[in-house]
Amino acid sequence: MVAAKTGAEQAGNTVDVIDLEADGFDPVMHSADLIGFLKHKAQDPQALDYIGRVKAADHLILVFPIWWELMPAMMKGFIDKVVFPGETFNYTKGGTGMASNLPKLQSTTIMTTMNTPKPLYRWVFGNAVQRALVRGTFVKMGLKHVKWLSCTMVKKSSDAKRQGWLTQASKIGALQ
Repeated sequence: MVAAKTGAEQAGNTVDVIDLEADGFDPVMHSADLIGFLKHKAQDPQALDYIGRVKAADHLILVFPIWWELMPAMMKGFIDKVVFPGETFNYTKGGTGMASNLPKLQSTTIMTTMNTPKPLYRWVFGNAVQRALVRGTFVKMGLKHVKWLSCTMVKKSSDAKRQGWLTQASKIGALQ
């Protein structure tokens, strides 16, 4: 995250970092949130703040580790509370499709770390990030230019490999 932020700032971009842990974000969808989902109006004040910040973004970068082949609960809760009907997307007239309500957003990058080799993650464990987050959330809601940078085999990676990932992250952040 730091490399992406630094790259963005060095390119003259304004950066707004959402740090879920530092913010004390509650990822649980409580009954009020579920009712709000049905009514297409987010209820959580913190989620409403995040929604406003995402709506203002030109480029969205999500950075998280993959645990047990999935995103952590904190990230899943962020998706549940921020990718919200009536806020960041609307349902199409037939009710089966989705349309983005993020006209400023030009691109989205997901950057993950994991210790599983990418072929094993893809072919044995089902590629959950690609299926659920890239295609099943962002592409489904009509976002364009969604990319995923997967840093795999982190525990066994060399310093040179890690430096390469940081260089890639700084280039992602420098996008305009």
